[in-house]
Amino acid sequence: MNQSDLLKELRIDRTAPPAPPGRGRLWVLVGVVLVLGALVLLYVLGRTPEPRVKVAAAEAAGTARGAASVLDATGYVVARREATVSAKITGKVREVRIEEGQHVEAGQVLATLDDVDARAALGVVEAELAATRSQAAEIRTNLGNAEREYGRQQGLADRKLTSLQALDTARTQAEALRARLASQLETEKVGLEQLAQARVQLDNTIIRAPFSGVITVKAAQPGEIVSPLSAGGGFTRTGIGTIVDMDSLAIEVDVNESYINRVTPGQRVEAVLNAYPDWKIPASVIAIIPTADRAKATVKVRIALGQKDARIVPEMGVRVSFLEDAKPADAAATARAVLVPQGALRQDGAQDVVFVVRDGGVRRRAVSAGASVGALREIRAGVTAGDLVVVDGPADLKDGSRVTIDEAPK
Repeated sequence: MNQSDLLKELRIDRTAPPAPPGRGRLWVLVGVVLVLGALVLLYVLGRTPEPRVKVAAAEAAGTARGAASVLDATGYVVARREATVSAKITGKVREVRIEEGQHVEAGQVLATLDDVDARAALGVVEAELAATRSQAAEIRTNLGNAEREYGRQQGLADRKLTSLQALDTARTQAEALRARLASQLETEKVGLEQLAQARVQLDNTIIRAPFSGVITVKAAQPGEIVSPLSAGGGFTRTGIGTIVDMDSLAIEVDVNESYINRVTPGQRVEAVLNAYPDWKIPASVIAIIPTADRAKATVKVRIALGQKDARIVPEMGVRVSFLEDAKPADAAATARAVLVPQGALRQDGAQDVVFVVRDGGVRRRAVSAGASVGALREIRAGVTAGDLVVVDGPADLKDGSRVTIDEAPK
């Protein structure tokens, strides 16, 4: 091929149709979009989600629950003054004037028994006493006449106008009547004693409250037979009802003998009824009963309630915390201490730690933990009042981890 042919090959053919404008640029844009989408997808799929945690605010110990608990125990509310009221005599119930929950005063009539026999016996005694008094009046009149006759006979004897026999007869008659009157007066005294006894028997048909309190059990109904002693057949009631002095309510708990050295008379106690778990009742130790239960290895402790309330009733279950007063040497440390939930405390080897939430992340804090105060734990150093601490979160939580708060602090 010569040079002219080569030049023809290199010549641009301007008669050929031009390529469509923009198609190459479109494919480039599509490729870029696909690459960016793939990168975003890989980032989202590879990103670790932030753990969700529950937090609570640390409370100043001086403004929260106060002294720490040295021992927790469970027991029951008991009445130190409680009585099953019965009749002194056996009889049929005529009327019952009580109902469960009714407040009664000392001496108030609770029930009455059939008093027909008692009234009849009283009537007989009264009649006998009246007859005795009538006979005494008759003897007293005769004695007056006899003494006057004796006086006359004495005067006549002084003047030698009567015989000594007549004088002796008059004197004997007066002395006999005087003796009969004395005997009759003694009989009258016996009649008065019998009258008092008959009135007591009549009064025994009325059953009264021995002290002020609340009726907790109504045990008898009109028409039933009651007796102070059990008849053994099951048809005789031994009581009308049970009365409880609500001012005598106390708490009794069984403390393991291994921990009884933590309890002292007069020690402050915080009591919580099972029925009202948010109500903390101040109390104090009355006495440590000086005997142990061999079977249970426990010692009974009696606790006085520092607050009277109608919601507190006998046999309620109760949880108590025996409190320890802060020592003078620890007063400053106690003033700086805070309380956090027990769940906030974690173990890192031998060190107690908590995680404090700051700026969307958590910071590990080494702390000095103190005594337990119910469901809380005292922190003497490492946390300040108001700090948000993690109370529920993943076990592998690390210092600096980003977290999402699952529940707002209360």
